[in-house]
Amino acid sequence: MNVKYRPEGLPESKDFSPEDAKFMQMAIDLSIENVHNGGGPFGAVVVRDGEVIATGVNRVTDLNDPTAHAEVTAIRNACSKVKDFKLTGATVYSSCEPCPMCLSALYWAGVDCICYGNTKDDASRIDFDDSFIYEQLAMDYEHRSIHMRHFMRAQAQDAFKAWSAKSDKIPY
Repeated sequence: MNVKYRPEGLPESKDFSPEDAKFMQMAIDLSIENVHNGGGPFGAVVVRDGEVIATGVNRVTDLNDPTAHAEVTAIRNACSKVKDFKLTGATVYSSCEPCPMCLSALYWAGVDCICYGNTKDDASRIDFDDSFIYEQLAMDYEHRSIHMRHFMRAQAQDAFKAWSAKSDKIPY
């Protein structure tokens, strides 16, 4: 199945503030420094009310953690610092357009804005190509490259029933 997505990303904006440029340059500098330290070419900065809450770089290979992308690392660091799983009011400056995993994490974290430098097409040209994931997500389950099986739903529903009945749950 061939799914069309926009590899070129958004049109590049020429309308950004000096403060935006400062935080984006910080993310870019982190990405360059990370390359020199043996990591991937990605950096991210979480900012709220003009203050840096946290930063993150790609640590996939040194941590042997496929989820340790710059944005996810920055989210983890920021949430730990503010002691909240939501980053409402925050802007994330990333050296590159977030991959599908990072984009999902940014939505879950509730950030207000994502600013990025390189596009997913730029990343693809240096062998960080996420088009396969976008294509897989658009496919029917039976056509995906990772086999998925669904069973024991009735038993699994017990956790959802317990959650629904819980009076002191923290919604997210």
